[in-house]
Amino acid sequence: MYDIYTQDSTTSIDSLCESSATTLIELQRKREVSALEILDAHLDRIAAVNPKVNALVTIGDTDELRARARSIDSRWARGEWQGVLHGLPVSQKDLTATRGVRTTFGSKAFEQHVPTHSALIARRCDAAGALMIGKSNTPEFGAGSHTFNDVFGVTRNPWDLSKSAGGSSGGAAASLASGMNPLACGSDMGGSLRNPAAWNGVVGLRPSPGRVPRAPDLNGWATLGVDGPMARNVADTALLLSAIAGPSGEVATELGEPGALFAQPLERDFRGVRVAFSSNLCNLPVDPEIQRTVQAQVALFEAIGCEVVFADPDLADAEDIFRMERAWMIGTLFQQLDADQQSLLKPEIVEECRLHQSMSAADLGQMFVRKTALFQRMRTFMDQHPFYVLPATQMHPFDAMLRWPASFMGEQYTTYIDWMRICWYLSATESPVLAVPCGFSASGLPIGMQIAGRYRDDWGVLQLGHAYEQAAAHSLRRPPVLNT
Repeated sequence: MYDIYTQDSTTSIDSLCESSATTLIELQRKREVSALEILDAHLDRIAAVNPKVNALVTIGDTDELRARARSIDSRWARGEWQGVLHGLPVSQKDLTATRGVRTTFGSKAFEQHVPTHSALIARRCDAAGALMIGKSNTPEFGAGSHTFNDVFGVTRNPWDLSKSAGGSSGGAAASLASGMNPLACGSDMGGSLRNPAAWNGVVGLRPSPGRVPRAPDLNGWATLGVDGPMARNVADTALLLSAIAGPSGEVATELGEPGALFAQPLERDFRGVRVAFSSNLCNLPVDPEIQRTVQAQVALFEAIGCEVVFADPDLADAEDIFRMERAWMIGTLFQQLDADQQSLLKPEIVEECRLHQSMSAADLGQMFVRKTALFQRMRTFMDQHPFYVLPATQMHPFDAMLRWPASFMGEQYTTYIDWMRICWYLSATESPVLAVPCGFSASGLPIGMQIAGRYRDDWGVLQLGHAYEQAAAHSLRRPPVLNT
């Protein structure tokens, strides 16, 4: 298995923090390393690096974490394996409720909030043997693809500390790239698992809606926002998905396939499989260096046997659909807040709420009719092309001190999400989408691409991403923050 972070076979702090999750599992199975040693190595890495990047904003109680690690080791000494995430440090996004651990949603309105119950995704990680090492930073309520808030400040990119780490799972991606934890849970509405994955050189999967049940959820019928896994390679991403996916009985829209589906070997023969590479980039401006890097991957897809064509689905209406559905979801959430809480919200969220208030029931009904037509067009396209490949971002990471870019390649932006359309156009289609690293810029910043799959074919996009990753075998690189 190709592991871009493993440097050698020793069990030093560096090698443990830079090993894949699957490697750490194997070392524990062979009793060559303990859960406690893995935990302590990652806590040491957090202490050394987190002050520079500000990725994990609340660290778990170290005494409790060590006690749990010792319990996991004691049980394994008796032959009791604790689950697919046995002894692995996993972070949860600061949007995810974690019992007894502060969860602020990146908002001053909830700065001291400590939940009494954990969300389903956190409970599943715990049941699978994971150690919840900390909460990852996020923009306020996950609104935006640049991670900053008034509670914890900005998360910086470990490849260049002057740059954004992306978002809204920016803290999760930066912590993975920095070796603070091998696995991270995140969420994605408009690209929040994909944009930061691309900018940090890691992997993020936007699963099919319902693949990872969201409980509790104020609006259980909404499908635009999903929870999902992040890791440093595709196999680890699938491993985490196997723990957090599957029916729960708690969510009306959940899918029925068990999470164990994603614990199978990822190897697959892709000879003759048709893959569409985007030809018009959704009619969006994309940095030429990013375009060239993604298109250069055609040769690798052909090397694994794929039949590559240049084609695009008809994504007309995707912009209006996404904006309206997003406003519906965000506005519904913030209607539940009292006046004092609403007064603390950042202006970008206030504007989303205004859009929500301006929509009528007829507007909303028509939006879902248009979304149905978009879904059908995407399905027709994917019937002919099981996979669709395009850049994960339109631009390289921007200055970390900006709220969001005001323009790009001659196009003026008026909202905080205009610059990341290439991600959220796909969100509106209901397709599963995997973001994988595909190279570096001349200045040394990671570049990522998206692999979209057929409706509910999460397994297929993971398999293709894994096959590509094995063929690519990108040269080993460590983020510069680890070398200072």
